[in-house]
Amino acid sequence: MAVNLLEVKKTPNKEELLKKAKEVGLLAEKYALKADQDSRLPDEVIEKIKEAGFHKLMRPKAYGGQYLDYFTFGEIIRTIANHSVAAAWLSYFFVIHETWVAYLPEESRDELYNSGGLMADVFAPVGKVTDDGEGYRLSGQWNFCSGVLWSDWIGLGAIAKLKDGTEPEYCMFILNKEEAEIIHNWDAMGLRGSGSNAVKVDNVYIPPNRIFHATRVINGAGPVDGNFDPDYQLFKVPYIPWFLMGFQFIQIGGVERLIEIFQEKTENRIRVFNNNANEKEAASSQRVLAELKLQLSSLKGLANEYCERLTYYEQNGMTTLDEEEREKLFGIRGHIAKTSSEMALRILLTLGGNSVFKGQPTELFVRDLMTAASHPTHHYEDAMASYGKSIFGFKGNPIW
Repeated sequence: MAVNLLEVKKTPNKEELLKKAKEVGLLAEKYALKADQDSRLPDEVIEKIKEAGFHKLMRPKAYGGQYLDYFTFGEIIRTIANHSVAAAWLSYFFVIHETWVAYLPEESRDELYNSGGLMADVFAPVGKVTDDGEGYRLSGQWNFCSGVLWSDWIGLGAIAKLKDGTEPEYCMFILNKEEAEIIHNWDAMGLRGSGSNAVKVDNVYIPPNRIFHATRVINGAGPVDGNFDPDYQLFKVPYIPWFLMGFQFIQIGGVERLIEIFQEKTENRIRVFNNNANEKEAASSQRVLAELKLQLSSLKGLANEYCERLTYYEQNGMTTLDEEEREKLFGIRGHIAKTSSEMALRILLTLGGNSVFKGQPTELFVRDLMTAASHPTHHYEDAMASYGKSIFGFKGNPIW
C-alpha cells in the first residue's frame, strides 16, 4: 500500500476549521469542572459546536457537507481534545452520526438532514424488533447514548430479519427522541461532560425507510436507492474503519495536553523532602518526560498511518478490506487507546499528590482518557487477539 501524499486531496478551509476547533475547546475547558460535576457540558458549548458547523462536515455535499480529508478531521478532534476530552468526544460523535443518514432513502435523508437537529446513536444491537406488517416495532434500553441530551434523532442497534432479507442482520433503527425515554444514569468515572445517558423505548414504530442496514454497509453496500453522489468520499471507503477513526485523535489530544501539564508542573516543582531540589533537575523526571514525548510521536505516527490507509482506500474505491488489513486498524486503535491511558496514569503517579485533587486538569484528563480507552471499538485485549488471529489466517472480530 502506497499513498502519494502530494496527490492527497486537501481540505480547502483547514485553518478556519482548526480555529473553530480551538474556540470550542477553550470554551469547554472554561466549564470543565462544572461539566464534570453536572455530568453534562453546558448547552453553551453544544451551541458553539453547532455554530462551527462541525456536525455537517461529513454529510454529502447536497446536504451541506464538504470534502474533509482524514488528516484534517483528526486534527480538528485532537485540537478540541487538547482542552476537553468530553467536548472532543461529542464533537466527533456529532460528525459521524450524520453519516449513516447518507445511506437512507432520499425521503429519510431529506427529513433528517433538513430537520436542523443533532443526531445520536448506540450501535450495540441489544434491541428487540417485531414485524408489524407495515414496518417494525422496537423495544429495549441502550446505555451510553452520547449526545442524546442535545439530539433530535437517535439510531439504536438491533438484530432483526427484515422484509427484504433472508437472515437476521445488524441494523440501526432510527426514531425521534420524543419517542424515547432518557434514563439519567450517566455517573461514570470519566467523560462525565459527555452526558452519555441511557435511552429506553417501548414498542415504538419504525418505518422501513428509517433503517440503517449496518451489515449490508459493512459488506460494502451503498445507499439503498443507489449512489446519488458519486463523489461522496464515504461511499469509497470501508464504513466502520472510517466511523471509528476519531477515537485515537481524542486520546492523542488529551495525552498531549497532559504532557504539557507534566512539563510545566515539573519545571516549577520543589521537592521539600528532597532537600528542596528542583524536580526538573531530577534524572527520573527528565527520563519520564523524554519517554512520554517519544511515545506521543509514535502514537501520532500510527494515527497518521491510519489516515494514510483511509486515503488509499478512497483513492482505490475500497469499501471492504481483507481480514488482516481490517484487523490491523483495530489493532492500531487498541494500541493507541491503551498506551495513551497508561501514559496518563504515569503522569499522575509521577507528579504525585498535588495532582489528585478533584477539578485539577491533571486528574480530570487522566479519568477521561482511562474512560475513553474502555470503549469496545478499541478494547486492547480484543484488538490484539483479533489482529493476531487474522495474521494467521483466521477470522477476527465480526464488526471491529
